[in-house]
Amino acid sequence: MAPGALVAEATSPSTTPTPIAKQQTQRRNDQAPRSIFPDGIRTSGQHNPIYDQLKPYAEFPKEIAGPTVWNKEDYEGQPDRWVHRFSEEEIAELSATADAFIASGTPLTGIAKHNFALPLLSQELARVRSDLVDGKGFVLFKGFPADRWSPEKNAVAYMGLGTYLGYFVSQNGRGHVLGHVKDVGDDPSQIHSVRIYRTTARQFFHADDGDLVGLLCVHRALEGGESDIVSVHNVWNTLQKEHPDVAELLTQPIWYFDRKGEVSEGQEPYTKQPVLYLEPGGKGRLYSKWDPYYVRSLTRFSDAGVIPPLSDAQQHAMQVFEDTCQRLALHMVLEVGDIQFVSNCHLLHARTAYKDYPAPAPRRHLLRLWLSTPETEGGWTLPFPDSQELKRGGIQVNDNPPVCPLDAE
Repeated sequence: MAPGALVAEATSPSTTPTPIAKQQTQRRNDQAPRSIFPDGIRTSGQHNPIYDQLKPYAEFPKEIAGPTVWNKEDYEGQPDRWVHRFSEEEIAELSATADAFIASGTPLTGIAKHNFALPLLSQELARVRSDLVDGKGFVLFKGFPADRWSPEKNAVAYMGLGTYLGYFVSQNGRGHVLGHVKDVGDDPSQIHSVRIYRTTARQFFHADDGDLVGLLCVHRALEGGESDIVSVHNVWNTLQKEHPDVAELLTQPIWYFDRKGEVSEGQEPYTKQPVLYLEPGGKGRLYSKWDPYYVRSLTRFSDAGVIPPLSDAQQHAMQVFEDTCQRLALHMVLEVGDIQFVSNCHLLHARTAYKDYPAPAPRRHLLRLWLSTPETEGGWTLPFPDSQELKRGGIQVNDNPPVCPLDAE
């Protein structure tokens, strides 16, 4: 498959693409109109897996070894192993480059490595990218001057850093490539339509629809909102020892994921796939794609008999999976000026519920990036039709253009 080729979405034997969907698959995502997509690259969006590339449970490893397997005890009390504090020289470089970018008048949606030069920081970011993709899968930067810079400069500097780790992809149906994790008053009980990051509710262990996720803390909560991460490969090893039946169920393509209405014309409102995969080629690593909110929110379809309801075995597996993640997770608190980058391929992350400071104090606010690390540039080989796309994954609705709001909308 050529990089950037927008190929037909894989379908189950019982479904075929609609004529509209077929028509949409003819255009290459790396030849998108620049009048809509400033860099000429469209976010690929969500897809069903290529079902004949999925591996049966019998081919999964009984135990995983290597740098992607870690225990929380490996890092608790040892920040030198996973924290990078920006030096004065690095901040000065980042500041000057951000100022120059703003002065150029280039729209934020057009930011890229070629117009955001970081000769000093780029060396550290190259090392970090390698560790995120093929190593432990997380890093915490400290000392970003989020409380001293303007919202625009924060956004420019943060996205500029991100371009050295991957290609930013759209995070919702409105095309936000700069996201805002902030309570906007949405009702978290309406999980069929509400994205939980827009509420104060707890987020269970999950992975986002991008190879990497970044979070920059601009304002902290009064209490809560703390972060947990876990190695999926450590979780897998634990399940193999304690709950092999759960491990097997998670590898089966019987799990429906809600798209919460964020779909292009002609697409189905959900996907059907496993929770755990093996790379079809590449290094053959175990890959995870999970969010329990998106699995539990499909009752409007199961009640109507369109899809099967969650079985007792699936409900049990979900609880065991969450409990195991909780037990093995590394806990951290993001302070103002902290930036956390996490792999979505072999880590899951979660957030505790939180309470904001009373008004007029600012609400808890994190800037979020979803970044693609495509197969053609050292990323994981995935059993999806967009594995070689530059901006694989993400959420793309029709040709909605990318936007970078400076606050939550």
